[in-house]
Amino acid sequence: MKLVAIAAGAIAASIAATAAFAQDMEMPFGTEADMAYAQQIWETMQTARLAGPGMIHATPYEGTDPHGMQLETFYTTATIGGHEGDLIVKRNYGPAGVTADAVLADPAAHLGAYTVMYRREAGFDADNKDWFWVKFLPDGTLDQTPDGMALAGRVAKGMDTGCISCHVGGGEDMVFTSEYLTY
Repeated sequence: MKLVAIAAGAIAASIAATAAFAQDMEMPFGTEADMAYAQQIWETMQTARLAGPGMIHATPYEGTDPHGMQLETFYTTATIGGHEGDLIVKRNYGPAGVTADAVLADPAAHLGAYTVMYRREAGFDADNKDWFWVKFLPDGTLDQTPDGMALAGRVAKGMDTGCISCHVGGGEDMVFTSEYLTY
C-alpha cells in the first residue's frame, strides 16, 4: 500500500512539474505580444493601402494551397515600433476555380485572407531570418488554429507543418519569389 501511495505521489509531482514547465515555456506564436504586434502590422498595411477599404490592386496570378487559387503579392518596407523591415503582403483569393478576371471584377467577394511576413529586428527569430508571420481574415481579425491560437508570431516554429516549415524550402531568405514587385 505504501508503494502505491509513493508511486501516486511521484506521478502527481511529475504532472505538477510538467504543468509548471509548460506554463513557463514561451509559446512559439499567438501570444498577447504577438497579437498586439500583428495589430500594428494591420494598421500599417491599411495606411499603405495594402489592406482594407481603398486598397490598391495588382493583376492576380495563379496560386495554390495553402494561400489561395489566385494571389496578389506586394513587397515593400515598413516601419513598425521604430524598426524598418521588409513587408510581404499576400492576398489570398478563392474558391477553387476562381479566375483572375473574377477576382478583378469583385475582389471583396473572393478575398479569403491576407498572409504576411514582416522582417523584425535582428534576434527576433534568427533561426528563421527574423520573420514575423501573420494571417489576417479579410476584416483584419487574426485567423486562428482549430484550437483557437492566433496565427501571429513565430507561426508553427518547430512543427512539421505551417508557415515556417514550408518556407524553409523558400531559398536562402525563406521567400519563394525572387522577382520582387515592390510597392
